[in-house]
Amino acid sequence: MANIIGAIATSHVPSIGDAIKGNLQGTPKWKGFFDAFPPVHDWLEKKKPDLIVMLYSDHGLNFFLDNRPTFAVGAAPSYGPGDEGFGPPAPREFQGDDVFSWHLIESLVKDEFDIATCQEMKLDHACLLAGDLLWPEQEWPAKVQPIDINIMQHPVPSFKRCFKLGQAIGRAIESYPDDLNVAIVASGGLSHQINLAGFINEDFDRMCLDKIVNAPEDLLDYSIENWVDLAGSQGLEFTSWISMRGAMPKEVRVVTQTYFQPLSNTGGAVLLLEPDA
Repeated sequence: MANIIGAIATSHVPSIGDAIKGNLQGTPKWKGFFDAFPPVHDWLEKKKPDLIVMLYSDHGLNFFLDNRPTFAVGAAPSYGPGDEGFGPPAPREFQGDDVFSWHLIESLVKDEFDIATCQEMKLDHACLLAGDLLWPEQEWPAKVQPIDINIMQHPVPSFKRCFKLGQAIGRAIESYPDDLNVAIVASGGLSHQINLAGFINEDFDRMCLDKIVNAPEDLLDYSIENWVDLAGSQGLEFTSWISMRGAMPKEVRVVTQTYFQPLSNTGGAVLLLEPDA
């Protein structure tokens, strides 16, 4: 039977990729962020997940404003990157698990989630950077299950709905009959707004980091409009963290947690949780 072994959440701004390519991880601008990852790497080496469920928001690579599903689930045997406007990326292949994907899709639909099913899907920087931060300079040893949450085209799903999505994902994993160690990965946030560079609400970010661990239900009644006021339009990427927390049990243990501000024009954070059994 499948088992959720833990959850990881991280920010994903594109400049992280530039820092990695330029070998800038030890510079003053980046050191505080990258120094958060050795405990995560140690945990992954010890736990060795078979599959990661990647929660993120597609940035226009698969969907645009004329056709934007609320939730989209990959169901491909493998995935690759796509051109996000910077030219074709180097070819890469990431293994999926389409048998698990169809179990997940059928389980979510039975749980009354109307999702888009994607038998072809490209992975954008939100997914790729998160995976490359977990396994730097190597092929990802775990298979990937992408799940896209719309924050780009309004109306966007409420935080309560995203939490319930996470709970449904958790139930789907727990009902999968094959032995599979699964890690939930949330990519996005924290506070930022692309057209208002420098908009970071550190106090709100730190409150969210506390609540997502200890009292996630306190975050669920924020309206989308109120969240945008406090954390910026792109701060809605925290929906991936909300869904991640919904998939985890009520009682969790923090393995490591870091808040680094600013990360480019974003409040950057890293969080690793385990079930507190």
